[in-house]
Amino acid sequence: MDFAKPDPSEKFVGIQVSPISFIDEGVDTVLDTLKDRVGVNVLMLGTVSWLGLKTGRSISHKLDGWPDHGVPEPFTMKGGAYFEPDPRFYANTMIKDFRATDPEMAGIDILDLVIPAAHERGMKVFPELMEPFFKYAGHGSANTIEVPNLPQVMETDCYGRLKDEPSTSNPDYRRWMLSMIEDQVRRYDIDGLMWCNERNSPLDQCIQGQAPGDFSEATLDEARRRGVDTEGCRRAMIALHEFCTSARAGEAFDDGAFIEFLRTLMRHPEILIWERFWLERNKDLDREIHGLVKWCKPGLSFGLNVWNRNHFNIFRRAQWPWAEQTMYADWVKPITYQHQSGEIWHKEFGFLHKSILRDFDAGEAAAVLSRMLGLGAPPLASAVQEGMDPDTYVGGQCADALRGVHGGAKVYMGLGIDAPRVREDQAVCTPDIAYRSVMATYRAGGHGVVLSPNYASMKLTNLDGVATALEELGLK
Repeated sequence: MDFAKPDPSEKFVGIQVSPISFIDEGVDTVLDTLKDRVGVNVLMLGTVSWLGLKTGRSISHKLDGWPDHGVPEPFTMKGGAYFEPDPRFYANTMIKDFRATDPEMAGIDILDLVIPAAHERGMKVFPELMEPFFKYAGHGSANTIEVPNLPQVMETDCYGRLKDEPSTSNPDYRRWMLSMIEDQVRRYDIDGLMWCNERNSPLDQCIQGQAPGDFSEATLDEARRRGVDTEGCRRAMIALHEFCTSARAGEAFDDGAFIEFLRTLMRHPEILIWERFWLERNKDLDREIHGLVKWCKPGLSFGLNVWNRNHFNIFRRAQWPWAEQTMYADWVKPITYQHQSGEIWHKEFGFLHKSILRDFDAGEAAAVLSRMLGLGAPPLASAVQEGMDPDTYVGGQCADALRGVHGGAKVYMGLGIDAPRVREDQAVCTPDIAYRSVMATYRAGGHGVVLSPNYASMKLTNLDGVATALEELGLK
């Protein structure tokens, strides 16, 4: 070992875990396995979600098979709150009744069930929450969302059509999120909270082939209060959408797609005004939640689960500097699901290559972007099959985050253990990948790890790779 061992008194080895795992296997079994076999001392517990990735069983069992623990059957998850919401906190919200109705969880408050047993073992419990909560592609969303009037708070695109996610600027929806978090923070003996915000910006949406938002009345009102010419921005975003649609369709441009993209931005500077407004409003949500948690319980630990698109996308990399996030987080968790991430990088680059970079050779352009972003990605042609190398990718992203936070926040690396695959030829997790990812984190100077995205899909044999690393580091 060519680096100093971490201080065991500051150990932070977290794992994201579904409520259903405690029902399937029993609270004592899960906690003893995680603590004694793996070395986990922090539970990131999914408490409110309509996404199988957060509160269900494995969502990729058809490709990956079932893990060597739990119940090897699909879970017909309905979603909602897996704790018992207190009506006092929802008097001023439109969403009042959102208790999960999964029969397996009937009469069970997952926080009441898990917290005492975890604390007896010296383990901490953090609710883990992620926005979007509903119908998030690739996250095992519930088929139906039984929340009355939810469609009335949806985003609106630049053409006035309802989109498929609630508007975070809608006061009813935003108030519900804050109320739901306040309910958990005030009433339960939790040790912290992890928040994740994975919303696509208007520019993201355009490049991905969608009509951009959010032009709902609530968002327009907020923009006008900030002095934004909303109609000018709407027309500008239509122009950007028209360009992206034409580029993706293969239409010829006199100076190529990339120059035409820049020309569109320069002709319609309101594109960047709207993008900046949306970005600040989105960050406001993170800041408000941080402030709420600290107002209720000043000493409670609050961390940000940070989307890997922020380091795979040049625009988002510029928009989400680490130093800024330390103003409203005690720690950050960069998502680096190494074996899965070759496919994610391939997909993320593909959005750019189908639109603004379509005139460039894919392999050459991807290599340039990888160097710009410091990814150390394999050649694009083999990225899906190889995945990302733990030593260069996890270690490099950890070093980037540490450099970016300037000591203002801890860095707990989000390591993928059997993160769900979407392709048969996609790289798979192994004990060696798990081992090397942990070692790369501490070699780079990271303060801890969070095993992700869901214990219900993790093979114990791969978690053994984590345990081996922790033993060598003196953390187990």
